[in-house]
Amino acid sequence: MPNTLEALKKFTTVVADTGDFALMEEYSPQDATTNPSLILKALQKEDYLPVLNDAIQATGTAGKSGEARVDLVTDHLIVGFGLKILEIVPGRVSTEVDARLSFDIEGTVAKARELIALYEAQGIERDRVLIKIAATWEGIRAAEILQKDGIRCNMTLLFSLVQAVACAEAKAQLISPFVGRILDWYKANTDTTYTAENDPGVASVREIYAYYKRFGYKTEVMGASFRNIGEILELAGCDLLTISPNLLEELHSLSNDVLRKLEPEAAKSTNIARLDVSEKSFRWLLNEDAMATEKLAQGIRVFGQDMLKVRDIVRKALC
Repeated sequence: MPNTLEALKKFTTVVADTGDFALMEEYSPQDATTNPSLILKALQKEDYLPVLNDAIQATGTAGKSGEARVDLVTDHLIVGFGLKILEIVPGRVSTEVDARLSFDIEGTVAKARELIALYEAQGIERDRVLIKIAATWEGIRAAEILQKDGIRCNMTLLFSLVQAVACAEAKAQLISPFVGRILDWYKANTDTTYTAENDPGVASVREIYAYYKRFGYKTEVMGASFRNIGEILELAGCDLLTISPNLLEELHSLSNDVLRKLEPEAAKSTNIARLDVSEKSFRWLLNEDAMATEKLAQGIRVFGQDMLKVRDIVRKALC
C-alpha cells in the first residue's frame, strides 16, 4: 500500500509550502509556494545565504544606491528562491508581491511585471510562475489586469466566499483559501470544540469549491495554511493543496487509505445562489464577515513586517 501522501496525490496536486529546498526534494511536490515569512525563515539558515549573495552579485551596482538598491536586490533575492525551487519542482512556483502594495493597484501591477521580467531574463516561461497577491479589492483588480497580460496570479490571504468569487470573476489563475487561520479565529472567538469534520476552514474551502464547479469557473482552488492532517484529508479531491513540511512528513509516515471528499460532478449539483461581487457588495460583505476582515488585515500586516525584515537582512548584507 502506498503511503498516505502518495495516496492523496491520486486526487489532488500536492504543493510544498516551504522555502526549504531539501524538503522539496524529499517529498516530490508538483508545485511550491513561498511568501516573505518563509523566505525570512530560510534566511536564518546559513545554507541559504548563497541565494542572497547571488542576488547581490547579479545586480552589481546597477546604477542604484540606498533604498533603490535594496529594492533591486530584494527582488532578485525572492526570484532567486523561485529559480532554485523551479530546479526541483516540475510545475510552478508562487512568488509574492510585497504585502505593503495590497491596496495599490498600479504598484502591484508594476511590481508583478518586474518580478516576471526577472524570471524571463533567466529563461523561465510565464506559465511556470504564479504571482501571489493579497485578495483585497485592489489586489483583485490588479490580478485582472495582469491575467490579461498573461501573468498568472495566485490570490492569497483569502478567507471568504466573496473574495473567492471576485477572484474568479477577475479570471485569476488560482486562489489560496487559508484553512488553518480560519480555524484559529473560531477557536479564539467561540466555545466550540472543532474536529476535522466541523472545521470552519474546511467548510469554507468546500463552499468555494462547490461554487466554482457549480458555475463553471476555471480558477483553481488550492487549500492552504493547514493545522493538522485531518483538515488536509477532509479536502482530498481539491484542485491543489499546499502543505507545510511537518505535515508532509506526517502524511508520508502513514499508510492510511485516502477517500476522495471533493468531487467536481457532485459539486456541480450544489444548491447555491450567485453572489454579487460589485465593489459595493464586495466591501460590505467582507466588512460583515468579522473573521475574514480581521484575518486579512492581520495577514497583510505580518507579511508586510516580514518583508521589512527581509529587506533589513539585504540592507545589512550591502553594508
